Amino acid sequence: MKIYDYPSEAAEKKLATIVNRGLNFKKKDVSAVNRILEEVRRNGDGALIEYVNRFDAPDLQTDSLAVTESEFREATRQVDAAFRRALNRATAQIESFHRLQLPKSWINTDRPGTLVGQMVNPVQAAGIYVPGGRGGTTPLVSSVLMGAIPARIAGVERIVMVTPPTRDGHINPHLLVAARKVGVSEIYKIGSAWAIAALTYGTATVPKVDVIVGPGNLYVTLAKKIVAGTVGIDMVAGPSEILVVADRFSDPRFIAADLLSQAEHDVLASSILITDERRIAEDVVQALRAQLQALTRREIAAASLDRYGAIMVVPDLDVAVDLANRIAPEHLELHLEEPFDLLGRIRNAGAVFLGAYTPEPVGDYVAGPNHVLPTAGTARFASALSVGHFVKKTSIVHYSKAAFRKEAGDITRLAETEGLTAHANAVRIRLADE
Repeated sequence: MKIYDYPSEAAEKKLATIVNRGLNFKKKDVSAVNRILEEVRRNGDGALIEYVNRFDAPDLQTDSLAVTESEFREATRQVDAAFRRALNRATAQIESFHRLQLPKSWINTDRPGTLVGQMVNPVQAAGIYVPGGRGGTTPLVSSVLMGAIPARIAGVERIVMVTPPTRDGHINPHLLVAARKVGVSEIYKIGSAWAIAALTYGTATVPKVDVIVGPGNLYVTLAKKIVAGTVGIDMVAGPSEILVVADRFSDPRFIAADLLSQAEHDVLASSILITDERRIAEDVVQALRAQLQALTRREIAAASLDRYGAIMVVPDLDVAVDLANRIAPEHLELHLEEPFDLLGRIRNAGAVFLGAYTPEPVGDYVAGPNHVLPTAGTARFASALSVGHFVKKTSIVHYSKAAFRKEAGDITRLAETEGLTAHANAVRIRLADE
């Protein structure tokens, strides 16, 4: 992981490499995903089981795609008490946070004779995508909670979960226990783009939904991007990323560990340190070398740090904040003696972690806020997955006759300005009726 002086030409070149890795898709991948989507749309379960057999579970049959009650019961016998305790804590704290997000319907009658307002209703059906890696080898329990809990709080009637099966056609028991804990009992053993296709278009086995949320690999992300508009989606998310701002009081070991926590996700993940203290930068490099050797995913982490990792030494923390806002990272950690002093100046970040004892994994699992976050600079305009992704807002308008007559002239004037004579006539015909 190289150290750069910022600002400089070399630093700008490295930043461009990191920022531009984002959400660009190759034509061959777009073509492949479009083909998958179309095959599932046309051939339903037939196409679905063909992809499942080819990539995940070679012997799985169509009638076994849905998780059964006996599979749920068996899963409960396979998880230990420590997992249940952790699951209970995470569930309670994620629920508590997301309940504060629930929007309410409202009515305003301030103007005489008029009523305007907004009705908030949940979507009827939501699909939760839970990554599992090829063959369900890396089940992300936290994604079950982060997707299903806000949907349930929003009042979604039907929550459908999809996740890749293991090679022998099962779902990791920890995923099933987590799903049952948060009220999800409809689960299908499908992953990748064909899962997104099934949720979008529906098949004889898998129901279509209104909204699809949850992180996934490139094919999942691209499939969501393509079907957006046919269904609602949470966001188009790119590779994971972390940016740490540190001062001379920071612990280099903590910083190195946090940078590696994201680097191990993917060779495309980005880990950046910005500091005003060169000694910290140099010590972090040493700590990275030492800690990297102990990781089970060290090859992935090393490749990520080499390609998309960087340490920027800046003149002062004002420059650090400006650079952080420019990058707009998914995860922003403020490893500072007084992190709250700078919090008010942060404008662009998916989530902010304050202080030395708030590493990013706290947010991944138990803190409460959602860990499905905007990446690739989209925190400039996008927000974390929330209850709001599972509700619709419908406007309400009522005018009395007197209120209508009072504003009719302004309505017709604006309609005529736009050249929409039928709009104007819809007003005039009511005035002529008197």
